[in-house]
Amino acid sequence: MRRVRPFVKNLRRVTLLSLGLAALGLAAAWWVPLPSRLASPPSVVLEYRDGTPAHVFLAPDERWRIAAPVERIDPAYIRALLALEDKRFYSHPGVDPLAVARAASLNVVRGRRVSGASTLTMQLVRVLEPRPRTFVSKVVESFRAVQLELRLTKGEVLAAYLQFVPYGRNVEGVEAASLAYFGHTAAHLSPAEIATLLVVPQNPNRRFPVAENQERLRAARNEVARRLLEVEALSRGPEGASVSREQVLEEVRATGVPLAMKAFPREAPHAAVWLRSQRPGQTLLRTTLDAGTQRMVERLMRDAAVTLRPKGIHNGAAVVVEREKGEVLALVGNPDFFDEKHGGQIPGFATPRSPGSTLKPLLYAMGIDLGLAGPEHLVADVPTRYEGYSPRNFDGRFRGLVRLEDALSQSLNLPFVLLLERVGVGRMLGALKTAGVTRLFAVPDSYGLSLAVGGNALTPLELAGLYVALAGDGRTRSLRLLEEGQPREEPVEVMSQGAAWLTRRALSLRDRPDFPERRRLTGLPSRVHWKTGTSFGNRDAWAAGSGPRHTAVVWWGNFDSASSVHLVGADAAGPVLFDILEGLASRGHVLPAEDVEVPDDLMRVEVCAYSGHPPTEACTQRKEVYARRTAVPTVQCPYHQRVEVDVATGLVVGPACRAGRKTESRVLISWPTTIRRWLEEHEGRPPVSPPAEPGCEPGGEREAPRIVSPIAGRVAVLIPGVPSKEQEVPLEADAAHERPLTWFVDGVMLGTARASERMWWTPSVGAHEILVTDDQGLTARRTLVVRERR
Repeated sequence: MRRVRPFVKNLRRVTLLSLGLAALGLAAAWWVPLPSRLASPPSVVLEYRDGTPAHVFLAPDERWRIAAPVERIDPAYIRALLALEDKRFYSHPGVDPLAVARAASLNVVRGRRVSGASTLTMQLVRVLEPRPRTFVSKVVESFRAVQLELRLTKGEVLAAYLQFVPYGRNVEGVEAASLAYFGHTAAHLSPAEIATLLVVPQNPNRRFPVAENQERLRAARNEVARRLLEVEALSRGPEGASVSREQVLEEVRATGVPLAMKAFPREAPHAAVWLRSQRPGQTLLRTTLDAGTQRMVERLMRDAAVTLRPKGIHNGAAVVVEREKGEVLALVGNPDFFDEKHGGQIPGFATPRSPGSTLKPLLYAMGIDLGLAGPEHLVADVPTRYEGYSPRNFDGRFRGLVRLEDALSQSLNLPFVLLLERVGVGRMLGALKTAGVTRLFAVPDSYGLSLAVGGNALTPLELAGLYVALAGDGRTRSLRLLEEGQPREEPVEVMSQGAAWLTRRALSLRDRPDFPERRRLTGLPSRVHWKTGTSFGNRDAWAAGSGPRHTAVVWWGNFDSASSVHLVGADAAGPVLFDILEGLASRGHVLPAEDVEVPDDLMRVEVCAYSGHPPTEACTQRKEVYARRTAVPTVQCPYHQRVEVDVATGLVVGPACRAGRKTESRVLISWPTTIRRWLEEHEGRPPVSPPAEPGCEPGGEREAPRIVSPIAGRVAVLIPGVPSKEQEVPLEADAAHERPLTWFVDGVMLGTARASERMWWTPSVGAHEILVTDDQGLTARRTLVVRERR
């Protein structure tokens, strides 16, 4: 009994000491930081929509290392890895006591080291913190392995191993190695590939793919495949396949080993760099980009750049969107990413530029939605001046009166400046904001009427969002570039479905200036509508349009804003747009050639065949057109008027003077004064309405004349040394009838002329009151300030 008590006492001391050491070890495991390299960020990977890598970046430590969640790795590889390296991975605490005992006994029996006891966790520690192969190092590695197991889950430990395991040179991790060795991810691996990925980490310097390592790698791979097949740990192909072990081994041996590292994917570089900057810290960028579409658009842009560079055009961008889901299928930021001289790395698809005429379709649709205009409306296209702004057409010519639909298809400027004046700059800015344009000044007064022809800036991505709405039901949603992290938003209405349909009809017309010459021979893809644009000074060339399922935007220009006479939307951007849409059509489904289904919010209305306005009783020729049910234009035809004319004199007579006269009813066309003036100057004097019999004017209220020139608020500046006759100011007024107008300056009569004629006045320094009056005493006034240049 006396001998038992000291033994129990000593056993208690040993137990307490062991427990104390264990507690101390546990405390140390939580107190000592984990290996710092465990937090090293991996390579950022941009993936196509099908999961294939599009672009892989070097990790910050200049290594190719891709995060490898276990679920993204072929399960057959995981099974083979555990069978070969760590059978009890899921049951040991980081150190495998059974493996240690087995290795120790085997090494003693053989008299040399023939087996190790390293677990996957211990191997991970060696990769993260390389140490000399000594007993002390082994103890530290064991402690670190237990520490990792205490603080990480088994899945996290395995994922870290798969990410950091070395594969020669600066390649780490199974995913990076699979790309470098085989050119594909580790999601699906053949038996030969699995065996290769297992043997290289055992001796990376002597087995990674180079010609001098070929035989060593082949022998090691075949041996590992044999061992794994013996224990049924190597895949024999699809589940249920009746393939013998011998057949699999023979296939492995017949497969060549990789002899060199393959280049990592570096496609879609602008999208990759831009998205990485948009999502800092995100290592996997799963995009909506389609590999085939992206490569096709890049090729078309490169081919076009060959012919455009000699013309002084060095930068271009393209966007392709699949409209049903609003997903971006292709993004090209520039034809040459490595053109440092011309800013080749700037992402052109996200760079704001003047859109030229590409916003006119939005304005056209807004005019229809507000009931201000219709496709058949006659609109003025004559020289008009605003304060500091005189819009002109691209070709420098004016057409007089044109249908609004033709004004859009021919991209005339003045009709849309006039339409914007009626729609309102603030309302149009609101529509742009709804469509996703973010680069807008908070104060609408920052913009002028030049907004109609590109007096703002937006990116190709933003323009694509607008044209997605135009090509569909008038609604758009935020374009999707990433499969994850972008919540699907409900589409918002930019324009009505009917207005979008009518706008597409105008943009589908073929007989127009921006119809590409080559396509006159080859034709256009079916169901294409498009708009081109050229910014002021030939600095930007645009083309935007849609086919049955896709919308595309193409921009060409120079990031330094250098101009080129060849920067014309129809010539530079249009052909590429049509090539893209044609290429997409061949990849899509066959749809009807025409967009014939009329939206429910449209109805047929009767209009004057000449003016497109609701007819008066004087409009003898009429036709039916489409208009929105809730926004049918109400302003009646202003051009036709029915009058009673004295047959003998040919003069117009009112009701009070018809007694005793032989009269007849006639329908006359009366143009606004500005139109008559332009027609006189360019096409000779047009027919005019007969004047009224003196004292026998037709009844009805008349409007006062409206001064067109000088512009309200204008300040005229006299240039010293230039003769005053060469600095005369034109006086112009618009009047409803071709009646004489009398002009006064500072109360002194200047002269009388028909409303369609100009008067000229020689200015002098000071503030002057200008007054015009018609023969019924209706007047208009304007003040003009004249200064002398100093």
